[in-house]
Amino acid sequence: MALDRNYSLETLAVREGQERSQFNEHSEALYLTSSFVFDSAAQAAARFSGEEAGNVYSRFTNPTVAAFQDRLAALEGAEACVATASGMSAILSLVMALCSSGDHVVASTGLFGATQQLLGTIMPRFGIRTTFVAQTDVAAWQAAMLPETKLFFLETPSNPLTEIADIAALVGIARAQGVLVAVDNCFCTPILQRPLDLGADLVVHSATKFLDGQGRVLGGAVAGPRLLTDEVFKFLRTAGPTLSAFNAWVLLKGLETLQIRLEAQSAKAMQLALWLEKHPSVARVYYPGLPSHPQFELARRQQKSGGAIVSFTVKGARAEAWKVVDSCRLLSITANLGDTKTTLTHPASTTHGRLTPEQRAAAGIGEDLLRIAVGLEAVVDLQTDLETGLSSI
Repeated sequence: MALDRNYSLETLAVREGQERSQFNEHSEALYLTSSFVFDSAAQAAARFSGEEAGNVYSRFTNPTVAAFQDRLAALEGAEACVATASGMSAILSLVMALCSSGDHVVASTGLFGATQQLLGTIMPRFGIRTTFVAQTDVAAWQAAMLPETKLFFLETPSNPLTEIADIAALVGIARAQGVLVAVDNCFCTPILQRPLDLGADLVVHSATKFLDGQGRVLGGAVAGPRLLTDEVFKFLRTAGPTLSAFNAWVLLKGLETLQIRLEAQSAKAMQLALWLEKHPSVARVYYPGLPSHPQFELARRQQKSGGAIVSFTVKGARAEAWKVVDSCRLLSITANLGDTKTTLTHPASTTHGRLTPEQRAAAGIGEDLLRIAVGLEAVVDLQTDLETGLSSI
């Protein structure tokens, strides 16, 4: 059921993409099948060749997955979307589909640790090189461009320091040389930020995070113009980093509550950030909603709110940061984010632990840094839980 794109995001998040079966179900159907039956040999041939639209094999076509793809595309304002097994498989699929040996990528030093590993360590084995530059330095992105540059890859806000990239400015310099711009929109989701509206070519998601919202399943997606997503689809069809139908169904349910969750979590994150900024044991707070954030004004223009991720440094080093972590009894010590349950992690030893000390230093990730992904608990209870460790420093 394709809705008018003029509907509000909260309406599209609940209604877009559903194709009711002969049973006329109200909730989206879950199609747990590996393959689909054809009416004839001719139809099978037409489906496999792409001459006739329809489902073939759940590695690359499934009605439940298609519903999720259509709904997320509508939310992002994209022509099409390809769903994948995880956020990292979405990034892998994008790069493998759109880049070839000899191509060059410019990316932020503030990318998620696994993304840095993929672009900096694995892709060079296939002849795809990446130059990492400061997220917020537009001139550095331009200076890093080479004749063979094919792609800008950025993540804004960044993980975990919430640095904001000026999407429109980077699009401007990329477009002049025919370079594609892909934005990881994991932290904001289309509820708070729509990169395609700012000129980006592609949007990438770890649907595992806020799109699911309750820490249940893994998923990823690439959204954008069909000319580009078709290339990603061809890679997925052959290589198979496929989103399962069950996970797609769970993600559809997550999208239904995305706006109310993210708005509530963002408001709570703002409260917590203000409290942390005044705490005597906290050296610095990183949150785009605070006037003290270096890109506060840019965040106000580019995002609808500061989001639900708050990072801060303690007065001390690893021992003091770990003391805060180990003192918590309510916050979950886990690296996942976007959950309704608030999570706490020490990035230098977890999400970014595989980076070299030099890479972590370039990304600004010290041993004193902690990241909180704010959930839906009462803020006063989060403060009480954190206070035990912070007061002991």
